[in-house]
Amino acid sequence: MLTEISRRAAVDFADTTAYLTEAGWGVTYSELDRAADEAAEGLRRHGVGEGDAVALLLPSVVDYVVLYLAAERLGAVTAGINPKLRAREIGGCIDVLDPALVIATADLAGAVDTDRYPTEIVRLGTDAASVAAEFRVAGAEPASPPPDDDDRAVCICFTSGSTGQPKGAWYTNRQLRAIAELDTGGAWGGGGHGISPTQFAHVGFMTKLPWLLASGRTTHLLDRWSAGPVLRLIAEHRMPAVTGVAPQLALMVRHPLIHELDFSAVQAVVVGGAASPPALVRECRERFGAGYSIRYSSTESGGIGLGTALDADDEEALHTIGRPRPGAEASIRDANGDPVPDGEIGELWLRSECVMSGYWNDPETTAETLVDGWLRTGDLARVDDAGCYRLAGRLKEMFIRGGYNVYPMEVESVLVAHPAIAEVAIVPRPDEVMGEIGVAVVVVAEGHDAPSLAELREFAAEELAAYKLPEAIRFTDALPRNSSDKVDRLVLAAEET
Repeated sequence: MLTEISRRAAVDFADTTAYLTEAGWGVTYSELDRAADEAAEGLRRHGVGEGDAVALLLPSVVDYVVLYLAAERLGAVTAGINPKLRAREIGGCIDVLDPALVIATADLAGAVDTDRYPTEIVRLGTDAASVAAEFRVAGAEPASPPPDDDDRAVCICFTSGSTGQPKGAWYTNRQLRAIAELDTGGAWGGGGHGISPTQFAHVGFMTKLPWLLASGRTTHLLDRWSAGPVLRLIAEHRMPAVTGVAPQLALMVRHPLIHELDFSAVQAVVVGGAASPPALVRECRERFGAGYSIRYSSTESGGIGLGTALDADDEEALHTIGRPRPGAEASIRDANGDPVPDGEIGELWLRSECVMSGYWNDPETTAETLVDGWLRTGDLARVDDAGCYRLAGRLKEMFIRGGYNVYPMEVESVLVAHPAIAEVAIVPRPDEVMGEIGVAVVVVAEGHDAPSLAELREFAAEELAAYKLPEAIRFTDALPRNSSDKVDRLVLAAEET
């Protein structure tokens, strides 16, 4: 599917810039397609073939797009690994993936066990001719991909389990086609300009590249997301939509440029990652003069789930995650998997043609998560009288900080090794910018002084991504326990609201 769309875009939008870098250079649609053919030949010469997994341990650059397209032309499966992860976390993803080839930058390759996994280092391109240069074979014949089988795996998007064990949600041509249809209605063209707000390893890029190519738009790439440059691009190119996760929007509306630039072209603010604070919804609607749609989804759902309407009243817009989007279904279930009456709290289940095929190399967890075509989200919710869904917490303890999932048990397993800690629990605290942050509730070990927050963050930084580190600390003589002698996280979390 990707090859078909890429080749058509190379004709229909031949001289349009597909990706434009912050340094001022870019690649056109025709150049992107040709680079993918040349890189496909290079991958083939590295032994990559149909069904093989290829790991891209790269930042969100043009080289990433070229190599993703190239791997698909061979029938290989591409897995993006977030470069923000620490070495231990990267290693866990690669172990789950068991790739035929890892492609990494020199500064990230140290996280790869190169004795076990073939690894190639790339120097990131500085112009259209040098992207993915280590793999491109000049004059290579256009690749002939395997038949466009609906059930052929195309990409893998990593998430994490409640214990921090990486899980790779994998997607086929069928799901990518369904996602493109639901997101665009099958429309071709449209052009314009846009920004990719998430890492390319994220489901928001991996599963949506087909419709991004089909749109014929110019996507602006930033070396690092920052509110000021993003606001300038939105205003300069008169973008009709502002997209991102809630913390990014919070930084935008707090930036001085929000009062100086012209955002009259903006027609919609579309925000994923998690529910948005009501105050943020109000402020964004005022500052951008446009409707605000909360999009509830997950890595496993293919980025498709529920959403609030752009013209929703305050009750829906501020306090709910809306209703199922076209093509998606939602249901609230009890512990036995049976539907509960409206108004009662249960686990939110989703069903659509976009839901993942399963977890890569993990049939047991797949069977627990996918039940009769339904995806168990692990989130608790209820349906209100208007038919809108309202989140009510999480079946497990995961929380979302800045659009990224944080699993307390994973963080705790690292912090508890600190000599000054006898016990520790990580609980979420609401935050106006990040949505939620982690609070370390600590029982100090006998004979030790209480550790500072900075000390704990430094201690854990070698093993955990920055977004997982606690951002507040409080001390207690003992962690509360429930009747099963487990830490009562509800009690701890209640103290943070």
